[in-house]
Amino acid sequence: MLRFPGQGPRNPGDVVIGPLDLAARVDEALAVQAVAFGLGADEVAVRRQIVLRHLTYPGARALGATTPQNRLVGFVYGMPNNRAHWWSTVVEPYLRARGHDGWLDDSFVITELHVHPHYQNHGIGRSLITTITDGVAEPRSILSAIDTDSPARGLYRSLGYEDLASQVLFPSAPKPYAVMGAPLPLRRR
Repeated sequence: MLRFPGQGPRNPGDVVIGPLDLAARVDEALAVQAVAFGLGADEVAVRRQIVLRHLTYPGARALGATTPQNRLVGFVYGMPNNRAHWWSTVVEPYLRARGHDGWLDDSFVITELHVHPHYQNHGIGRSLITTITDGVAEPRSILSAIDTDSPARGLYRSLGYEDLASQVLFPSAPKPYAVMGAPLPLRRR
């Protein structure tokens, strides 16, 4: 368990990073994602089924960031990548075109990482992603992020992630994504 001291009135008390029973708290986690990512109710309903399905995959793991009142303010989950999974089938041609499709093997994929906006910029996202990747068997990690300069992309770059493919189009996603990869363990500050 990692603790982060409160940072003023928008972040009272300590936030604890630790194991998360994501199946039991999926609605709380998706509420955080909806606020952080601007999702509507229909998108949340679809993502709920996706998250629950992902949790059945071998090696899936999740961490949460909770307040002393046990309010979930951030979460991350991921799993060993499998080329047969939907995400891999979408990104593989983009990675292959850049000579990076080997990254789909022996990688731990960060499926989702979200922190409530009131709790961002306090190291919680950094701690979630570094803690979940610590101790995985895979020698590297991959993820996708909206393909624009953003605080999230800055965080990933600071951890050692580099762009493997850009302008990746997911069906029904309004914006293109970048696929990023980093050797493990992730860089610390």
